Amino acid sequence: MANRVTIDESICKGCSLCVDTCPKKIMVLNREKLGPKGYNPAALTDIEACTACAMCAIICPESAIKVEKE
Repeated sequence: MANRVTIDESICKGCSLCVDTCPKKIMVLNREKLGPKGYNPAALTDIEACTACAMCAIICPESAIKVEKE
């Protein structure tokens, strides 16, 4: 099993705290998509570069991010 990051777009409010916190700079806001509440949801750009540090999940005020480490 590889590292996995799941973002619940239905509760993500696009605050970008995860984007700012990611040490690998692989989290972005998806400007091409709107979640059900009208926000641009967070997205991971490169799962292979992800170290599963979970900083994104820890900082998320909505608990919209789940990180599973292999």
